[in-house]
Amino acid sequence: MAKKHSDLSRDIHQTARLIREARYTVVLTGAGISTPSGIPDFRSAGSGLWTRYDPMEVASLTSFRHHPEKFFNWLRGLALNMTEAQPNPAHVALAELEQAGAIQTIITQNIDRLHQRAGSKHVLEVHGSMSTLTCTGCYQQYDSDQFIGPYLDTGAVPRCPNCGNVLKPDVVLFEEQLPFRAWLQAQRETKECDLMLVCGSSLEVTPVGNLPYQALENGAHLIIVNNTPTYIDERADVVLRDDVAEVVPRIAIEVIRE
Repeated sequence: MAKKHSDLSRDIHQTARLIREARYTVVLTGAGISTPSGIPDFRSAGSGLWTRYDPMEVASLTSFRHHPEKFFNWLRGLALNMTEAQPNPAHVALAELEQAGAIQTIITQNIDRLHQRAGSKHVLEVHGSMSTLTCTGCYQQYDSDQFIGPYLDTGAVPRCPNCGNVLKPDVVLFEEQLPFRAWLQAQRETKECDLMLVCGSSLEVTPVGNLPYQALENGAHLIIVNNTPTYIDERADVVLRDDVAEVVPRIAIEVIRE
């Protein structure tokens, strides 16, 4: 149930105060911050991708190795959405907060690069991104720009110009480890922060979903902006169960205005 206007205004004011008072603020974002941009999330009832597809069939490392065409057939619609999507007001507001020095790092579970396109500079992509592909044979890495057009047009599986093997987008599939450097830095940022702001994540995917708990254990404050409950709401300083594209810009205005 949506909060009354007065309650929401009060929570936004408290959130802005905590951000202004924090020494080091880290933001954790999930699929919910990109749904206002037209990119579907994975777990929402009725619309989430995993309510329509079995992730182990289309997005696991085993499936990719044995049937890469199945993965690319599934990915094509999502890749088209990402190509056409534009940063929404929540992405822009976080970039403005970073530029104002109010937040230091964004840890994102998303692979769409909308944070960077909105202007954010310090972004840790703990589930990888669609910006590069790596050959499964010779391990040469390529920028995705030279392959994305033909793939979206025809659905053809991208192959390495050097050896002809399948190119795998540098995104984390089920059964696959997180990118080591990004994950190590995310853990360091979590230890460093005295405030974590969660935006658009159900916190159901581990190990990333455990980061707010780790932040709390290190004495940090916690703010959650998400449409649905999370496992750690009861320990958060503020929970705003509202649309991120509406709430986060209001928070940014109040922080920067002060």
